[in-house]
Amino acid sequence: MRVLLYEMRPAKMTPAHHTGDLAELVCSNSMKGKALPSAPALLKAELASLGSMILRTAGETSLPAGTALAVDRKAFSKAVTRAVAGHPLVELVRQERRDLEDDRPMIVATGPLTSTAMESALGTVVGGDSLYFYDAAAPLVEAASVDMSVAFAASRYGKGNADYVNCPMSEREYQAFHAALLEGDRVIAKQFEDRELFSACQPVEEIAQRGVDALRYGPMKPVGLTDPRTGRRPYAVVQLRRDNSSGTVYNMVGFQTNLKWPAQERVFRMIPGLGRAEFLRFGVMHRNTYVDSPRALTSTLALKARPYVHLAGQLTGSEGYLEAAATGVVAALNVYAAVGGLQPVVLPPTTGIGSLVGYLHQGGETAFQPHHANLGLLPPLARSVRQKRARHEALASRALADMAAYLEVRPDLRVRGFRGPS
Repeated sequence: MRVLLYEMRPAKMTPAHHTGDLAELVCSNSMKGKALPSAPALLKAELASLGSMILRTAGETSLPAGTALAVDRKAFSKAVTRAVAGHPLVELVRQERRDLEDDRPMIVATGPLTSTAMESALGTVVGGDSLYFYDAAAPLVEAASVDMSVAFAASRYGKGNADYVNCPMSEREYQAFHAALLEGDRVIAKQFEDRELFSACQPVEEIAQRGVDALRYGPMKPVGLTDPRTGRRPYAVVQLRRDNSSGTVYNMVGFQTNLKWPAQERVFRMIPGLGRAEFLRFGVMHRNTYVDSPRALTSTLALKARPYVHLAGQLTGSEGYLEAAATGVVAALNVYAAVGGLQPVVLPPTTGIGSLVGYLHQGGETAFQPHHANLGLLPPLARSVRQKRARHEALASRALADMAAYLEVRPDLRVRGFRGPS
């Protein structure tokens, strides 16, 4: 079917975007782990079975990152743009879409920054109580400026290639760094603290406030690493990951921040190996919008108040690049099914994607909050498995089998994934 795709950039930009390319990554360049039975790897396997162009393009523009899938940001977004703009059934319209007043099937996928006009239109339809939180992007460092006499290249437990640069801290260095984080000036203080925060993208200083060891058990955990200078595991570690294909830029893993730029420069130079680092970009904060999905959405990601409008990506309360791609696939297949008079597409709840959409549609026992794909969202196994690794392997195996079985009985969905010009 023919598609009109509205993209307001570059005519109208956002505070976080820098180009007019589609699928520009504004936070991390990582799409997480590739090794089953992890939830990110399960999501990738299921997306592959559904013919995801986003996943295929990520593979084609990937960078060395150990057991994770990281991409060259610019190459990735340019490849997606070429594929979409060059497709014979897609018309790319470079202007802002400001309303939902159209009786044609529609998917709204505004990404991490919804425009004021579309936010207002959505609020009118879902009842006006869209929820907001601030998302944070990590600093970028020039690779050549990292002191490699202090930092060292390694992956955890020696798995895969040594694709991460690790900046080790002693207990004394960590204690001083933790104190400095808490004292640093923030861009947004009271307003930020009053917002709902999503833990997976919380600023590093927010995590530090939970307790002196919170960072050591979070983004600065030293598990699986050995400092070659001492032959021992560091007390804490800051990891750097390649951010471009040439390896000239590193991303500070897990270091999204709301500190003011002078505070970032002062505090982050306390990290061993970064004392004279060249910061190519300091961390920035940007706003995100999502709806109360259990109240607003059906099991097909359609708006209950306007069934021909489907949502995808972070608007749904899914969090993560491949989660956005997964909800996009589900929304697209359901529009395809509705227009073609086919049965709705509701993937088995035992699959990674099906369990994520189920959470978005049904919610949990507490107030709805955004969520990554997680093996904890899958229904328990019929037979209890106590050992964690074996349990996760069984959950992933069941998920892949159930996805294959579902697609086997839905030959009406076997549409060929499109490929744009190279």
